[in-house]
Parts: sequence; structure tokens; C-alpha cells
Amino acid sequence: MARIVVVFYSATGNVAALAEALAEGARGAGAEVRVRPVAERAPAEAIAGNRRWQEWVDNNPYDTEASLDDLEWADGIALGSPTRFGAAAEQLKAFLDTTGGLWAQGKLASKVGTSFTSASTGHGGLEATIVAMNMVFYHWGTIIMPLGYAADPSLMQSGNPYGASWVSRRSAAPDDEALGAARVQGARLAEVAAKLAG
Repeated sequence: MARIVVVFYSATGNVAALAEALAEGARGAGAEVRVRPVAERAPAEAIAGNRRWQEWVDNNPYDTEASLDDLEWADGIALGSPTRFGAAAEQLKAFLDTTGGLWAQGKLASKVGTSFTSASTGHGGLEATIVAMNMVFYHWGTIIMPLGYAADPSLMQSGNPYGASWVSRRSAAPDDEALGAARVQGARLAEVAAKLAG
């Protein structure tokens, strides 16, 4: 059985919904899964300026944040973040910047990694954000697993072979197509990680 950790930052709940769908797919493929948000680091006044962000912070359903132990424990790692100017949110990046010790010991090498994202516009940097998150995997020596199109014919509709993604126009929550792509990505991550771990 593969061990999968989904590490993400979500400001309004959209990336969290994709994270949960990815975890569901991994569990369906037989994996043991941890879903872990990273710490919120934004100033209170910035959060208060966005009603949906404030609601998410006030009602965040997660009580366990991501830790370095989660990364060391996992065979497969999924990273998720909203797009921030074509890159991951600072909150996720700040967590990833603490992994130097594990990296130096080679403890993140030869695991399997994949990434997913959400943006408010169709050309807001979905693919760039996934590639930026994957850059961390290159440095860790992690084997990068894209979503691709071959895993499921329905992925041709989602349109992003890099990883599950959602365009949240007018603050819309992820639709069934986006959640389905995340489930496929999670199942595939679990299957590939199990092969390598076995």
C-alpha cells in the first residue's frame, strides 16, 4: 500500500476541494492518505479584505497542518496551491523552504510527486504554477508524475495534462470535471508510488 500526502494551501476552499478529490482518488486506489494544509501566513487585514478568504480562515475544517514528518513518511507527494502571479502562493513556498534538511539527507529523493492548482482566470498561470511547484521536485530528486491524458479519456475535457486545475470564475467552486481530474490524478499517484515503493 502506498502512502500519499497531499500538501496544499487554500485561501477560499477551492484548492482544498481539489486536494480532497485527489485524496479520494488515492484512497480508492488503495493508498493510505494524509491531507495537510500549510499554515496561513497572510496579515489579518489582507484576509479581512476578501469575504471568502475570511470565511475560509474562520471555518477551516483542518486541525493538522503539514509537517516535514509527513513528507518523510510519504511515498507520493501531491502539492496544491492557488495561482499567485504564475507561481505557488507564499504560504506553500514558505513550507517548502523548510525542507532543506530532508533534501540534504536525500530523504525526498525517489518519491513520486505531482501538483495541482486553481486560478480565477483561464490564462492566469495554471500551467506555470504547476511547473513552478514541480521545480521543487527536481531539486529534491523526486520523480515527477503529470496528470497526462492517457490515464482516462475524460481528461481531454479538463484540458490540462500538467495536473488537475480549476478556473474559478466569479469565485465558483470546482465542478465535477475538475474534481474528477483530481481523483484520476490521485489514483494514478497512488498506483505509481505503490509500484516504486514495492
